[in-house]
Amino acid sequence: MHTDPVDDDPTGTDAHPADRHDRIRVRGARANNLRDVDVDLPKRRLTVFTGVSGSGKSSLVFGTVAAESQRMINETYSAFVQGFMPSLARPDVDVLDGLTTAIVVDQERIGADPRSTVGTATDANAMLRVLFSRLGQPHIGGPNAFSFNLATVTAGGAITVQKGADAKAQRVSFTRLGGMCAGCEGRGLVNDIDLTQLFDDTKSLGDGALTIPGYGTDGWNVRLYAESGYFDRDTPIRDFTEQERQDFLYREPTKQKIAGINMTYEGLVHRVRRSFLQKDREAMQPHIRAFVDRAVTFTTCPACDGTRLNDTARSSKIAGRSIADVCAMQITDAVTWLRGLDDPGVGPLLEGLRALLESFVEIGLGYLSLDRPTGTLSGGEGQRVKMVKHLGSSLSDVTYIFDEPSTGLHPHDIERMNELLVRLRDKGNTVLVVEHKPEVIAIADHVVDLGPGAGSGGGTLCYQGSVVGLRASGTVTGQHLDDRVTVKSEVRRPDGAIEIRGASAHNLHDVDVDVPTGVLTVVTGVAGSGKSTLVHGSLARRDDVVAIDQSGIRGSRRSNPATYTGLLEPIRKAFAKANGVKPALFSANSEGACPACNGAGVVYTDLGMMAGVASPCVECDGKRFDQSVLGYHLGGKDISEVLGMSVTDALAFFAAGESALPTAHTILARLADVGLGYLTIGQPLTTLSGGERQRLKLATHLGDRGGVVVLDEPTAGLHLADVEQLLGLLDRLVDAGRTVVVIEHHQAVMAHADWIIDLGPGAGHDGGRIVFEGTPAELVAARTTLTGQHLAAYVGA
Repeated sequence: MHTDPVDDDPTGTDAHPADRHDRIRVRGARANNLRDVDVDLPKRRLTVFTGVSGSGKSSLVFGTVAAESQRMINETYSAFVQGFMPSLARPDVDVLDGLTTAIVVDQERIGADPRSTVGTATDANAMLRVLFSRLGQPHIGGPNAFSFNLATVTAGGAITVQKGADAKAQRVSFTRLGGMCAGCEGRGLVNDIDLTQLFDDTKSLGDGALTIPGYGTDGWNVRLYAESGYFDRDTPIRDFTEQERQDFLYREPTKQKIAGINMTYEGLVHRVRRSFLQKDREAMQPHIRAFVDRAVTFTTCPACDGTRLNDTARSSKIAGRSIADVCAMQITDAVTWLRGLDDPGVGPLLEGLRALLESFVEIGLGYLSLDRPTGTLSGGEGQRVKMVKHLGSSLSDVTYIFDEPSTGLHPHDIERMNELLVRLRDKGNTVLVVEHKPEVIAIADHVVDLGPGAGSGGGTLCYQGSVVGLRASGTVTGQHLDDRVTVKSEVRRPDGAIEIRGASAHNLHDVDVDVPTGVLTVVTGVAGSGKSTLVHGSLARRDDVVAIDQSGIRGSRRSNPATYTGLLEPIRKAFAKANGVKPALFSANSEGACPACNGAGVVYTDLGMMAGVASPCVECDGKRFDQSVLGYHLGGKDISEVLGMSVTDALAFFAAGESALPTAHTILARLADVGLGYLTIGQPLTTLSGGERQRLKLATHLGDRGGVVVLDEPTAGLHLADVEQLLGLLDRLVDAGRTVVVIEHHQAVMAHADWIIDLGPGAGHDGGRIVFEGTPAELVAARTTLTGQHLAAYVGA
């Protein structure tokens, strides 16, 4: 391991003892794949953690330092309060000294609750509601009157008041004025159900008219309607009378007895709304989600025009603007509007609101609006929204931890991000950043490089010290830090074009563009310029297009690469065929599970108010399978040994001989193609990094049929050394006859492209236009856009 000496304590040996605690000392860190890592992190400095994806960066920073800081803070609360907080086990580490309060700004998506917006997530809406309750004309009430999460409630009745020996009845009334639109219940959208997707009206219920998943001809869901008595089960639905149709579709819940069992009958539309539309779409099974997408259409609420607020809330205005108007503005415009307000009575409120919205602009999110649903934000945007609340914080001696803050940022925006990180450090805070981009690594005071490889090949400390020392260290990161991809001298010729005409969603200004086919096209531009809107809105929805977006993949401890990719299915069948038993025996989630741990591999012990403990199951030794199942073999290996293989080893295992399995081999080859050869195929998804999850998702779609492949920032979470492998994968896709369209900010991908479409010139309403179309060489030569200027600097032109 290479180590640069950390600066000695400038205060000298005679300094106050308290001033000598200037290090976070980590000794013997073993979380996930870490191998007894010892490292000293200087306080009140900017430390960047580097290393290939899967080398252990997140395990050290988030799984060790942040986890222990959070756990120790939680322990300062009473046992009663801790009972309402998540249980955090002590990380696997020998010594952790010098910790300070850790504030984690990760890339986890902000909750996609339909009522959550940028304004509600950052308290901007709360401040606006107070402002309108004070200055709005006409005055309609307090802050609640402007909240789309509160409905107007009116109640009245008699109460009994006891006074001494006398009890007196009094009539009282209660009114709470809320701002919620009654039509959409504060969601801004109303859903409409396509009845043709629920049933075939040419058939009767007895003939299987219902086409809803789970409504088979013999099931209770169908018997509920067929035996209700409201209509004849043998009459085609199109021949129902008006009353029968009303009862069939819209009857309110009614108790009745069917086949001797007490049941509740309700109209089919009400039942579908309750059963399907009140659940999280992402948590649904694929066939259920497909049904909902077919059967339900969402349209702007006609009552509130999508503002979520009722007429009363929208009638009160300040300087000609209602609160709905202000929330719909681009934040840069809202700042200008606020600067025009001057009222001494709400001076501090105006000052605080202006400072909050100016933080959005400063961090590069001025193109958003406060009514933007949080579920539509990208991972990078969500992370920067979380940063907003910390920019104006007066806290110091805090440890701020960032997970790839450059994700989703154009090189122009990364410069501003770096300034913010330096500002946080200069206020006396410790800033820890997990990052791959050389522009961010360059501003570090201290670098910790983990590796040398990924998974079992990583987890060791390769280097710690200065950026200059990293370049000379000979580590994988040091060797690739100054890598530059040159612009192609010759590019592929397109064999056609996909026409996009009049694209005007969100901030696009009637964009007309031809996306060439048969080549690698990169769509770029500053954050918020309209790239995703153009590609996902106008291109990805077409037939013959396979789109891989940034949405994260969900996974529990029971999910792993084998289950997620469908690899486990052919493996189970091969084991079953070789041993003459049922495939279900070779699933840790089914009949083959160890009875002691139910196939989890670990046993959880709940310690009440204290943090729970997870320990390996002593019955199966963490293998997850019943002992009898481990007696069955394929190619000399039992199922737990196969799931313990790396992708590379499994690729060789299933290639030839008794264990040859072409289906499994094909899936494993795709995993190796995207650079995941080091992953263990039975490794829980919860242990994968963000970059690994995205590449796992990419691998599952490589086999999809489609002439056009759309990728959204595939370099997210990729180490500099892995970018070259990604470029090779993109080339192989194009050479196989596919059209590849990539939304990307990474200059290496831009330089490697055959064609570039650059959007801008700015973000929000300042963007949404095509500012360049052509080859990378032409973009560098022109230098008329921000992208061109940064790409020219990157290739040294």
